[in-house]
This record gives sequence, C-alpha cells and structure tokens, in this order.
Amino acid sequence: MNGRRYLIYDVFTETGLAGNPLAIVLDADGLDQTRMQKIAGEFNLSETVFVLPPENPLHTARVRIFTPGRELPFAGHPTVGTAIALLERTGEIGGRGSASIVVLEEDVGPVRCAVSVNRGSVFAEFDLPRLPKRIPFEAPAEAVAAALGISHHEIGFENHLVSAWSAGVPFACVPVANLDVAGRVRLDAGLWDEIVLQNEAAIGDPYVYCRETVNHDCSFHTRMFAPGQGIPEDPATGSAAAAFAGAILTHDEPVDGVHSYWIEQGIEMGRPSRIRLEIEAAGGAIEAARIGGAAVKLAEGRLLL
Repeated sequence: MNGRRYLIYDVFTETGLAGNPLAIVLDADGLDQTRMQKIAGEFNLSETVFVLPPENPLHTARVRIFTPGRELPFAGHPTVGTAIALLERTGEIGGRGSASIVVLEEDVGPVRCAVSVNRGSVFAEFDLPRLPKRIPFEAPAEAVAAALGISHHEIGFENHLVSAWSAGVPFACVPVANLDVAGRVRLDAGLWDEIVLQNEAAIGDPYVYCRETVNHDCSFHTRMFAPGQGIPEDPATGSAAAAFAGAILTHDEPVDGVHSYWIEQGIEMGRPSRIRLEIEAAGGAIEAARIGGAAVKLAEGRLLL
C-alpha cells in the first residue's frame, strides 16, 4: 500500500485518550512547507511533526513542527512523542536503569532526549536547547484579568506576578490565586491581542498557573491558550513549561541544587497531562533544565498523498 506512514501518540500521559495528542508523519521527504502546513491543518491537533533524514549523520532525525496555523521552532510534546515513537519503531529503548539517546534536529537547534521504560511506561526527557530568558512585559493587571475573564484581584499569589519568558517559544506566565480562578478563565482573544500589540517584544500566548493543584504530587496547575495558532486550549505544553522555569526561579528563588516539579495541565479539557520539569539552580541562575513525560501510541495509518 502506498502513502506516507503516520502515527498518533498521546503525550505527557501514561494512558491513551489523555494528555496531548500528536501526529507524526514518518515519511516527510518531498513535502514542502505549504504541504506540511495543510497536512497539519487536516490532522487539526495541537502539533504535527514531520520526520526527515538528519543533516548531521550522528543525529537521529530532522523534525519540523507545525500547529494548525504555523510552524514552530521548538515544542515539548512533539519532542517527547517523536523521541519515543522513533525508538519504539526500532525496539532500542533502554530498560529500567538505562536510557537510549535520541538527538532531534529542530529549528531551535539539536535537542538531546533520553528515553527509558519505567514501571511499564515509556518516558522521555530532553535537555532544554535554550534556557529561559525574560521578555519585557508591559500591561496592567486589570488588562490581563479582563482578557482572561477574571477579576484583577485574582491575578498573582505570594510574590508571583505576571512575567513573560522564552526558551525558544515565548509565553506570558500569568499566576492566579487558586484552582477556582484557573477553572473560570475564558480567554478573550481580541483583548489579549491588544496586550500583545502594546508590547514591543513578542510576549506569546497566556500560560495561566496556580500553586493549588488537583493531584497532590504536582507542584503547579496550568492552562495554556493559543487561539491564534488554531489551539483554543492546549492539553499539555512542554515549551511553556520550559519558559515557566524562568518564572519559578525568579519568584520561588530555589536554593542551589536540582529541583523537580510535576506540572498538571489539561484537566479542565478532560485530557489530564503530567509534565516533569527539572531545574539545576546555582547562584540564582538556571545552569540546566529538562522537560520529561510519558507517551503512548494510539493509532497508525497512511496518508494517501
């Protein structure tokens, strides 16, 4: 049977029909950017990955990542899902206590992933190709709250304030008081666009978070909205978690050492997700950081193109 092979994985979850779905087109040679964008729109998932031969023969693959609306230089759940998918196809995944290494060439640069099996689940973790950098953000809490459909008194907790960060993709990290407030957020895309236009730097889409969580072993509860990219709400956003590391370092001021955080997302959508963020802090800065999560294959087929 002719056609291009594709896989559907649910990422940042250990069970199917949860987490963030991902389409992976394995035979992407010969597809141009326009064609890739149309195929991503056809799948209409948060992201679709196109796998190509690597430019460096020491690497595993070159990948291009598309939302239904545009191409991205980097994204977390496509990195985790693709790393796991490629190793599951070859059967080269390390067992408990060992890991197999995948290097994916993304537009942000080479991304090194360690893939292993733990308690029956396949888990991938990657080093951030870029550490988070702060982006100037100018907007009163009243404007941010209006765009999110909440009161300005519900913005912020402890010493956490709105801040914008990028580890390859920019996001505006918006702290809110608690789970109740997070659950009531309804993004007004027009009002958010006004905030974006008021800022000289690209501040990205809103990444809403609070300290209160549904799962007792999680450190933060999050939601992310990107209607301009064709994503009304995202079930799990690894690139946002990567950027969020900067907000954690700034507001929580962790002591020197390695700190691990589980981040829950997608609960309001009925697609619960779990992302692990690991930060190596030293002297008030991030020396290294990693994003990890599990993924499971849900479907496979062929594109008749």
